[in-house]
Amino acid sequence: TLGWRYRITAPLFACFFTYYFLLEKAHYLNHGYLFCWISWIMALLPAWRSWSVDVWRKPAEFTALIPRWTWAILPFLMGVVYFFGGIAKLNADWLLAAMPLKLWLKSKADLFLIGPLLAQEATAWIMAWTGALFDLSITFLMLNRRTRKFGFAFAIAFHLTNHLVFNIGIFPYLSVALTALFFPPDWPRKFIDYVRRRWAKAERWFQSWQQRLGDIIPAPTAFWQNDFGYRRTLMLSFGALICVHSLLPLRHWWFPDDVAWTEEGHRYAWRMMLRAKQGSGHFIVKNMASGEEERVNPRRDLSAKQARKLWTHPDMILQYAHHLRDRAHAEGKDVAIFVKVKVKLNDGQYHPYIDPAVDLAKVEWSLWETSPWILPEK
Repeated sequence: TLGWRYRITAPLFACFFTYYFLLEKAHYLNHGYLFCWISWIMALLPAWRSWSVDVWRKPAEFTALIPRWTWAILPFLMGVVYFFGGIAKLNADWLLAAMPLKLWLKSKADLFLIGPLLAQEATAWIMAWTGALFDLSITFLMLNRRTRKFGFAFAIAFHLTNHLVFNIGIFPYLSVALTALFFPPDWPRKFIDYVRRRWAKAERWFQSWQQRLGDIIPAPTAFWQNDFGYRRTLMLSFGALICVHSLLPLRHWWFPDDVAWTEEGHRYAWRMMLRAKQGSGHFIVKNMASGEEERVNPRRDLSAKQARKLWTHPDMILQYAHHLRDRAHAEGKDVAIFVKVKVKLNDGQYHPYIDPAVDLAKVEWSLWETSPWILPEK
C-alpha cells in the first residue's frame, strides 16, 4: 500500500492471498476471486512509480508517463464483474419472484429504523429490478463522459445500500474505488492540488516531495512505444485476459440444468447473491465384503460451515464421499458410498438432490461434463 519494495511485496501478497483463497472452497466468495485477479494485476503495474516509499528512497524511480493499459485494465475487470453480474440476474426467480431477496429482507425486519421498510414485499421487488438495472448499465454510464458523474453517484448509493443491508465485507468499498478508476487518471492529482491549496501543512509536504524528486524529468517517449516485442506480448496477454473473462462466466450454459440447482459452472461466473439453498442428509458406507452398512454424519469431520455448505454443493458431496472411500481403503476395506440428500432452492420445497443408488466411490468429477447423479429439481 505504501509502495515499499513494491516489486517484491506485491507479488508476495498475490501469492499468499491466492493460496489463502484456494485453500478452502467452503469460504468461496466472488470478491475473494476478484481480489486474486487484482493482486496479480497490481503486481505487474508500475504502481510504485509516483507517490511511494520506493520513489522517496530512490527518486530516479519516479515517472509521470505510463502505458495506457495500466490505467484501463482495472476498470475493465470491474466492468466484467458488473456486466456478468447483471446478466446472471436475468432469471425468473430474480425478476419474476424477487427471490431470494424476499427471504433475506424479511430476516432483516429487526434492523434499527430501516427494518420495517425492508420487510415490505415491495422493497424486495424494487431492489431486485434496481440491482439488475444497475449491474447492466453502470459500466456504460461510467464509460460515457456525460453520464459518468450520475453513474458514480448511482454506484455509491447502490453499494452503500448493500453495505447497510447485507454483510458482504469490504466489497462495497472496493467496488466504489474501482468504479472511480473510470474517471480520467489525473483526478487524484487534482484532488491533491485542491487539498494542498487549502491546507498549509499539505502544501509544505508537497513542496518537500517535489524538492526530493529534484530535476528528474520524465522522457517524452518511453521504451514500450518502440519495442515491438513488448507490444506483441502485451496484445497477446490482453487478448488472453479478455477471452478468459468473457468466456469463463458463460461456462454454466454448457450444462443442461439450472446452475442455481446443480452448481455446475457457478464459481468464477460472477453469480452473486442469486440463490438461497438449504439441505440435509447422511452418507451410507457399505462394506462390500460383509454387507454391513454404516450411517455417517459429516459433522464428525467437518467444521459447521463446511458441513452446512456440503449438502448444497454436489462437488463437495463427492469430495467427502471420496474421503470416506480413501479412509476405508487405508483400513483394508472395499466399500461403496451412497448418500441421501434433500435440498430446497429459494422458497421451493425439499427435493432429492443426489441419486441414492449411485456409488459415489466410483464417480469422478468433471469440469465440463454434466453429472447425471445430480437429480433435477422437480
